[in-house]
Amino acid sequence: MRGRPLLGIGFVGAGRVARTLSQAFVQANLPVIAVYSRNQEAAQLLHRRTPTAQPMSQPQAVLDVCDTIFLTVSDDAIGPVCDALPWRSHHRVIHCSGVTDISALDSAKAESAATGGFHPIQMFANPDVALETLPGCTIGIEADQPLQTELESIAKLLGCVPFALAPGMRPLYHASTYYVGPFLIALLDESVRLWQSLGASETEALRAMVPLLRGTVAAVLDGGLANGMGGCVARGDVGTIAKHLGALDARSSSAGRLYRELALRTVPLAVQRGTLSPERAVEIQHMLNPQVNG
Repeated sequence: MRGRPLLGIGFVGAGRVARTLSQAFVQANLPVIAVYSRNQEAAQLLHRRTPTAQPMSQPQAVLDVCDTIFLTVSDDAIGPVCDALPWRSHHRVIHCSGVTDISALDSAKAESAATGGFHPIQMFANPDVALETLPGCTIGIEADQPLQTELESIAKLLGCVPFALAPGMRPLYHASTYYVGPFLIALLDESVRLWQSLGASETEALRAMVPLLRGTVAAVLDGGLANGMGGCVARGDVGTIAKHLGALDARSSSAGRLYRELALRTVPLAVQRGTLSPERAVEIQHMLNPQVNG
């Protein structure tokens, strides 16, 4: 790794992100040596997953033995936790929030510590699953040099793709990830509810939908967003759209509204693909939203 050699990595906070990253760091031969959490059970759980990480009774003890400290606490706690600790110039202080500004670490920076953000674009609901799917994911990194380069090197050691974030861009960057993270789960939930009205269980619905999801992602990776677009809007199939709207409106007004909003977003991609003519696109747009301008 470029820059100063790591003397030791420590974690303040022992939740799912810390449990995943600590194990990933050790697998990449990085020295994880300490952890602190107000919840000692959580610290012990991390220690069981990462035996080199010794649970400490106070956060100060992590700072005493480590030069690189990941603040893996909740977003709202990053600033207060950082402000409460006695940083020194040899420390690297890194948070793992996607949206929190690096200025939350200014109290450490005021003591000449290096500060930065290291945010894996990953779901951490289950650390075992997150650890398995971590390689290949992108990690948003924001820091001054040389820490920027050092964090990028760590990302590469994990088998991940570093992405340099410009100052002030974190809220927009983080919001973008929700469309293929939590919001995607919400869309799957919407689909499952429709299947349940047909008498299917959640397991049966997901068994039907997930292969389609994988196929959709494969089509996009193969040909790009527009060329991966399929379905009745892309075909210009007005009759099918009308049947969808009738069924969903009969179910609930919210179901119909959601379908209309999403279907409208597919129209420009279908035109770009070349399977939907501009004239038919205008017809479909008015069908989905009579207020839309042609």
